[in-house]
Amino acid sequence: MFLSTKKLAFLGLLLAITVMLVVASGILEFNTLFLLVAASFCIGVAIRECGLRYGIGFYIASVLLSFILAPNKLYVFTFLCFGLYLSLTDLAWEVLARHKTIRNTKMIFWFIRFFLFNLLYIPIILLLPNLFYQGKINTPIIGILLLGGQFGLVLYDRAYNYFQNSLWNKIRTHFHFD
Repeated sequence: MFLSTKKLAFLGLLLAITVMLVVASGILEFNTLFLLVAASFCIGVAIRECGLRYGIGFYIASVLLSFILAPNKLYVFTFLCFGLYLSLTDLAWEVLARHKTIRNTKMIFWFIRFFLFNLLYIPIILLLPNLFYQGKINTPIIGILLLGGQFGLVLYDRAYNYFQNSLWNKIRTHFHFD
């Protein structure tokens, strides 16, 4: 199935907005995390509106373009991790939705999200702890970073669900994709 011209134009504009948010995160240092999270939400919008296949293509294009244009490559890496997490969780949701016989899909989906997040987060904390904490790294600091990441996961997922279910549902009515 081919992508309609409306959706293709929409993805192009969304790509421009996504890359602008990543670039702005390197310029406006006081809002870095907020801007990177907003940019990753654009990946979720692309997946929701155009399907997983085109959404993954959008994700790859946004990471490559951000890597070329963004002044701070560390922020692009952070954006890459946020986008990878969203892409993998959307893939997991589609796989779970296909299997009608699975019971407790919400609990299984929450476990998958928790597993995927920690699969990305724990190696970063253990291998590159100086990205998060500039002082002397000891075991209690590692524990605090790991626990803080779990809190950040819950906050990120709630913000993403609110964005998709409330804000994007109101905005998307103006695009007339159907």
